[in-house]
Amino acid sequence: MSEYIEIETEMGEDDTKMNVYTNLALSEQGVEQYNSLTEMEEGSPVAQALSVIDGIMSLQLNGGEMLITRHPDAEWHAIIADVSAALKDFFL
Repeated sequence: MSEYIEIETEMGEDDTKMNVYTNLALSEQGVEQYNSLTEMEEGSPVAQALSVIDGIMSLQLNGGEMLITRHPDAEWHAIIADVSAALKDFFL
């Protein structure tokens, strides 16, 4: 594993979706789709680590990429800061 974490973001098809690209292996078995907080809490270890972040409505993991859908009233800057911190805690 790398000794640093790279995270890049790109707005999705609308302002409730964000693509996040990392240099990490986020999913072990292909695409993982979580459509609720409950699914994330019962999902893979990475999904469980991200389930504590306020504002995430759904999550898709695929290799080093994730697609996050936020609740309409959640702020992207807070979600991305929390995702970054959660990934650092999980992987480092």
